[in-house]
Amino acid sequence: MRASQTMKSHASLDRGNAPTFNADTGEVRVPLSLYRLDEHDGDVPLVLSRAEAVRLRDALADLLRDRQAAARDAS
Repeated sequence: MRASQTMKSHASLDRGNAPTFNADTGEVRVPLSLYRLDEHDGDVPLVLSRAEAVRLRDALADLLRDRQAAARDAS
């Protein structure tokens, strides 16, 4: 996919639906809304194994922590 195509399409959290966790399988489902040029283009779940969900959580925590530290350092 070319960079120009990725800029036109994006996914956002579906604020009307909460993520779910299946305790039997460890599967995590995160409801997403798809957009093309800011027009709703459908809904799809992001389905992650428990291990994938943990890696994503940790990566997001690192990004947010680094961003907070950079903002603190800039003040």
